[in-house]
Amino acid sequence: MHALSLGTWWIHIASVIEWSVAIVLFEQRGLRGIALAMLPALVSAMAACTWHLFDNAEMLRGLVVLQAGFTLIGNVALAAAALQLKRAEQG
Repeated sequence: MHALSLGTWWIHIASVIEWSVAIVLFEQRGLRGIALAMLPALVSAMAACTWHLFDNAEMLRGLVVLQAGFTLIGNVALAAAALQLKRAEQG
């Protein structure tokens, strides 16, 4: 746990909380597509926290690849969900 400063830990933990709250809020407002599209970003944030929690252990290096993959999937999913939402509002 010593690999990151307190400020950096705060940002990582706040990111997990932020994604979790946003997912719940979008779901409550009936925007399930956006909420589901946010899940990969939450997994990515959790993977980063887990890797850092164990002092960036080499045996957990796969979490870095997992995080990168889920970040990519999440970005594409959120872009697709936003486009779908825009199209639904227009037509």
